[in-house]
Amino acid sequence: MARKAGTADATNLSSKAELGQPGPAPADPVQPAQPSLGLRGWLRWIWRQLTSMRVALMLLLLLAVAALPGSFFPQTPQDPAAVAEYHENYPAIAPWLERLGFFDVFGSPWFAAIYLLLFTSLIGCIVPRIGVHWRALRSQPPRVPRTFARFPVHEERTLSEAPDAVEAAVLRSLKGRYRTAVTPDGITAERGYLRETGNIVFHLSLVGVLLAMAAGQLFSYRGQALVVEGEAFANSVVDYDSFDPGTLFDAGDLKPFTFTLDEFTSEFTLDAQARDFAARVSVTEPDGSTREDTIKVNHPMNAGGANVYLSGNGYAPRLTVRDGAGEVAFSGPVPFLPEDAVYTSRGVVKVPDVSPGQEQLGLTGAFLPTAVVEPDGSGAYSIHPQPTAPLLVLTLWAGDLGLDDGVPQNVYVLDSDDMRQVYEEAPDGSPGSAEGGQRPVTIFLEPGATVDLPEGLGSVTFEDLPRFAALDLRYDPSLPYLLTFSVTAMLGLFGSLFVPRRRLWVRLAPGPDGGTSLSGAALARGDDPGLARDLERVLEAAGTTVHNGATAEPADVEEPRNPKPADDAGEAPGGPDDTAAVARPDADPSRARTGSGTTAGDQPAQEGTLR
Repeated sequence: MARKAGTADATNLSSKAELGQPGPAPADPVQPAQPSLGLRGWLRWIWRQLTSMRVALMLLLLLAVAALPGSFFPQTPQDPAAVAEYHENYPAIAPWLERLGFFDVFGSPWFAAIYLLLFTSLIGCIVPRIGVHWRALRSQPPRVPRTFARFPVHEERTLSEAPDAVEAAVLRSLKGRYRTAVTPDGITAERGYLRETGNIVFHLSLVGVLLAMAAGQLFSYRGQALVVEGEAFANSVVDYDSFDPGTLFDAGDLKPFTFTLDEFTSEFTLDAQARDFAARVSVTEPDGSTREDTIKVNHPMNAGGANVYLSGNGYAPRLTVRDGAGEVAFSGPVPFLPEDAVYTSRGVVKVPDVSPGQEQLGLTGAFLPTAVVEPDGSGAYSIHPQPTAPLLVLTLWAGDLGLDDGVPQNVYVLDSDDMRQVYEEAPDGSPGSAEGGQRPVTIFLEPGATVDLPEGLGSVTFEDLPRFAALDLRYDPSLPYLLTFSVTAMLGLFGSLFVPRRRLWVRLAPGPDGGTSLSGAALARGDDPGLARDLERVLEAAGTTVHNGATAEPADVEEPRNPKPADDAGEAPGGPDDTAAVARPDADPSRARTGSGTTAGDQPAQEGTLR
């Protein structure tokens, strides 16, 4: 067959037959040039990714994971002693953990970066949605669809009342529950905008929680103090045993309140189970006003804007120690920290040298509230936390306590490196020792008793037995805001989960004998078991039914997964991802029934879609 000039033979068979030579190689296809994003394009792409809901959820999960090391490792702001102990126990990995910020997780740069990215992502997600939601609230409900048979929930009936009366009755039944509008095509109504409002309130509350938590870290403070009965506490840094201020908190801003621990009481059962603890205090507020208050477990006291919590308690025996020259070297209460349920308590007494030529003394041992001493005097133990038979059991050390070195010391630990333990005297009256077979000196003291120390080291007197209260003081101005945002977040979440989103349409036409032909349809977002009942309620309130034209669709008709848009569809408010409940286009509308689970008939017009 002859070929037309200028036409190409894709198989090149004719060229091979006529010339016996291969044809020219086909030209390479021209690749379209890819547009360059540029800096602005890349920044826009990064912003869109950051403000997507997917990235926001990923950042929220990442923040939760990043907070886990704060539970696994000791944190320097809360417990520096535990961090130091971790360094001693794990010298190989502790320096690396320190460099990576695992000992101060919530103050580390990487945690702050995740925190700020999450905050930015939430703001970027919420602000555009507020504008869209505001415009939707101000807009009219969607127009009445052309055909109600397309919707899964629809019904027709004939009423005996006139159209005007039916219209007024329908509007009355919708009032207060739906936003309504009367159009030439019928009545259109919509409800459920509170669902999106709740969603926005929930996300705004999350932002508020993040801001409140950040403010709490910056402007709060926390401190611990141990106060003995009869003694006072002043809200100044020097009176705290430990003080942890926020990043931007100035210690000079501490409110000048004071309080005195007047009495501490406790109640225990016979089997040593705690029943109640109460610390009765006299408070002087910054303005000079005074009052009495009681601090209990889970019932803090508020003073100067700070909450004062009762975190512990114990006994503080009041001791007087005289040196070998008869001078009072130490006098005061000594807190002994309880170690078990019967308040077996450990403590240390550090006695300085106040007279020339005298050694510094250290007394360490246990306090037993209700003591039972072994018959051979080898030991003692407590059987109940109440001070029924109080007893101090102490050992004695002499030497250099290191008090003159100017290095802070733990008041509950005795450094015995430069000290010697005092033993019972040898038979010849000389100082005893372990090599000589003597036992360490053990001092048993009851309230009111005085014991002379061996080797002419002085004496110790057990004066009386006051109690002490361990208090935790916290000032956090963000707490009211945290509570408010948490409550609004829960309310918003409930609204977004449980408020149904519905659209409802009613069309009226003059019927026979002066009545009204009434038809209605309803659509919900997702499954809504109450949708059909709501439509039935509106139609029942419209008037007296003469003929009910409700139809039923077959049960085997299923909703298509990806319905194609109808020809008369226009985009509904809410975006292109909205879908309407539809069925097969070839289904017979006359077989449709009301309901919310299956659909039949043609695809509804886009004005019937619900987002």
